[in-house]
Amino acid sequence: MTAASPYRPPVDEYAFLFREAFGADLLERSTGGALTASDGADIVAAAGEFAASVLAPLETVGDQVGARLVDGNVHLPDGFADAYRQFVAAGWVTAEAPESAGGDGLPGVMHAALGEVWNASNAAFALCWALTQGQILALDGAASPEVRETYLTKLVSGQWTGTMNLTEPDAGTDLGAIRTTATPRGDGTWSIRGQKIFITWGDHDVAENIVHLVLARTPDAPEGARGLSLFVAPRILVNDDGTLGERNAITTMAIEHKLGIHGSPTCQLAYDDATGYLVGEVNGGLAGMFVMMNAERAAMAFQATGISDRAYQQACAYAAQRVQGAVIGRPAGAPIAEHPDVRRLLLSMSSRIFAMRALGVHVADLLDRAEADGTGPLGGFFVPILKGWATEEALGITSDAIQVHGGMGFIEETGIAQHYRDARIMPIYEGTTAIQANDLVGRKVIRDGGATAGALFAQMMATVARLTESDDRRARDIGARLAMAVSRAETATEKMVGFAASPRDAYAVSVPYLTLLGVLAGGWMHALAVQAVLAHETPSGEDAARLRSADFYTAHQLPRVGALAQTVACGEIA
Repeated sequence: MTAASPYRPPVDEYAFLFREAFGADLLERSTGGALTASDGADIVAAAGEFAASVLAPLETVGDQVGARLVDGNVHLPDGFADAYRQFVAAGWVTAEAPESAGGDGLPGVMHAALGEVWNASNAAFALCWALTQGQILALDGAASPEVRETYLTKLVSGQWTGTMNLTEPDAGTDLGAIRTTATPRGDGTWSIRGQKIFITWGDHDVAENIVHLVLARTPDAPEGARGLSLFVAPRILVNDDGTLGERNAITTMAIEHKLGIHGSPTCQLAYDDATGYLVGEVNGGLAGMFVMMNAERAAMAFQATGISDRAYQQACAYAAQRVQGAVIGRPAGAPIAEHPDVRRLLLSMSSRIFAMRALGVHVADLLDRAEADGTGPLGGFFVPILKGWATEEALGITSDAIQVHGGMGFIEETGIAQHYRDARIMPIYEGTTAIQANDLVGRKVIRDGGATAGALFAQMMATVARLTESDDRRARDIGARLAMAVSRAETATEKMVGFAASPRDAYAVSVPYLTLLGVLAGGWMHALAVQAVLAHETPSGEDAARLRSADFYTAHQLPRVGALAQTVACGEIA
């Protein structure tokens, strides 16, 4: 399988997750019966067909040619603009936008599935829509009627795309250090001056306009993050009648030369008396921007799942046709997929991908339900775990895909290295793994004394109880392994809560703690899948595969929880 080979969307996996893995039809529950799990699977199939035929063929050219800056304008490789037009015409932009913004309002569980499909087929392209989607949510929550009418409607229709402008040369993670200014002109507009860097899809030629969402500091604003306000600043100004006017004073100074996602233009933008419009309240910018940032953090987990699955599909195809050496216990001519260690690598990849995919759906469902019926804080609790753990796992999975290819994996011709290069940014942008871990530990676990974590562990133990009562030996083993891992996690959480008085100890091991909970949650996802499989009167081949995957994950991955718990207990090593 080369980079140009067909992409196969995981339709059956999502049908299983939507319909039975969590004990309910998630689509029916979240939409009040307007959609069912079968409808959701059909949507994933349609998206997969579009992604395989339109987006995936552009993945290699996006990597090899990439975005180019010519005479101050960014140009994407041939085919990208047409693909974007087809994406919009097919209704995919409007489908995921909330109804309150004028979209179709597909529920979050569909965002998880579609996010995987778009990123598996072409992660660089998918980032354009991901940023637009995030901006739609931010404007929907805070924009004035005038801004909604002028900008939000165009974003929802897909005519324009959106960006997020936070980072500056001296203000990365520390947003309080932002120095871009916004000065009122007295006519309802603001003059924006400053430089922003690392702006994903900050300039391009696939849509007629770009709407930048900019954090800036107003005159006499308080120091630090409390003094930031949020503005929209279009690439091309909009006339009173809604037509496009002259170019705004926003200059693309450069595009970054990156390790991966070459088809996604990462820009340096200079604002020199650019025209902007306030979103929300003065000094309330960070709250508005965090709506977008939280959406992007979940989206990065879906991206991690997508890139991982594409790498796994390629590794499977290569291993199935490559013959090299005698295979122990197999007839002559058996492919390398039958070598015990290659089989281990492939099972390791697929079992982790299922865990990531299932947790993404579960978290999206929790967030959907929290809005509808106040389910509780578990959705928000899981967001940093999902983002941090899934993106780190993607590095291991894409690396394993290279390993399956052997020496050919190190050769760009096979296309497998692109997935590793593309994945490397994911644990960094939209908040590094440490930022996610610090949020988890400081704002969630320690703040509530471990109460939310404890409620989560209780849910896991309820699953354990059902598995240990099973007549199936493998199911009982899976339950026993999960029970042991939960016990280790409870001990680690008690230790973390005990670090409240010594925060350096807590933050020195916050990433191991996040990883512990991610690995544990992955084991729980497998256990829930096994529970659903055991309810089938006539087991199928897919059922056997899910049992095997859960058996492997709980035997090979869950033991990491105990080791990580020991690390957490040590705190900071002086």
